[in-house]
Amino acid sequence: MIGNPLQRISSIKLKFSIVIVAAVVVTLAVNEIGLALNFRAGFRAGVAAIIALGMVQLMARGMTSPLRSMERAATAMASGDLSERVTSNSSDEVGRLAFAFNHMADELAAEDQHRRDLIANVSHELRTPISALRATLENVVDGVVTPEPALLRTMLAQTERLQRLVTQLLDLSRLESGGTPLHRLPFPAVELLDAVADEAALHSPDLTFDVVLDPPELVVDGDPERLHQVLGNLVENAARFAPDDTAVVLTARQTSELVVFEVVDQGPGIPEESLSRVFDRFYRTDEARSTDEGGSGLGLAIARWIVELHGGHIRAERIEPHGCRMVVELPA
Repeated sequence: MIGNPLQRISSIKLKFSIVIVAAVVVTLAVNEIGLALNFRAGFRAGVAAIIALGMVQLMARGMTSPLRSMERAATAMASGDLSERVTSNSSDEVGRLAFAFNHMADELAAEDQHRRDLIANVSHELRTPISALRATLENVVDGVVTPEPALLRTMLAQTERLQRLVTQLLDLSRLESGGTPLHRLPFPAVELLDAVADEAALHSPDLTFDVVLDPPELVVDGDPERLHQVLGNLVENAARFAPDDTAVVLTARQTSELVVFEVVDQGPGIPEESLSRVFDRFYRTDEARSTDEGGSGLGLAIARWIVELHGGHIRAERIEPHGCRMVVELPA
């Protein structure tokens, strides 16, 4: 197949100029040859037009083929097929447009896959407590079991679990859509850490929650309610995996440019290959762990969004020989 002779030119305006000039030159050359051979004017004009059109078709083929390919791909995408891509080797504006189109198609395909995964995960997370509640209620209605306090407490726990999941999904949806503005104000870090530690101690009485501040009068500029949600999620996650009779340490310190929060536990730690994925929605480091033993997989995703809304960063680190450190860095 003959390649596009204008492929390496990076300006479509220059390509059009070259095509026009070439057509004019060919027309003049054919006319001069026709004069020398004593051909009639009409014949000379017809031959010149045919040759010029053929040459223009050849030279402009590579300029328009990506546009036709984009039209086909856009039509396929409108019908739900996100696998269509545009092929273009041109380096001009049309080629760059084709590259941007393919990038957009890749992003749409990734978002569509995320949407499918989210629906599947939400369905799974909701089905488990709903199935447990339904089975228990059917047994109560059929008279198989009596509604004793222990049974009612179990049903209440499943209902609370459903409520937490729905609340987290709503929070995540608002955060991703930008529908949750931050109410920033300066506040003492000690109040935030003490409140998180006291709340965690109520739910995990077998653990100790230590608070360390440097300096003790450290002041944070941020949304206190949202940052409480971040640290609460991190501490809850740490308490879930920390061995009994150990300490979870909450630290806040200030550098020249950052306020750094750390939550450190003595649990088994996070596998190296999972460090970059623990903040993904519904991701669990141990897929075999049931949702009764672990969380919904949304807490760390929500924490990441809140930290990024503050202009900060969050990461997980391994501690050798065992343990995990969650680090939140906010602009000072």
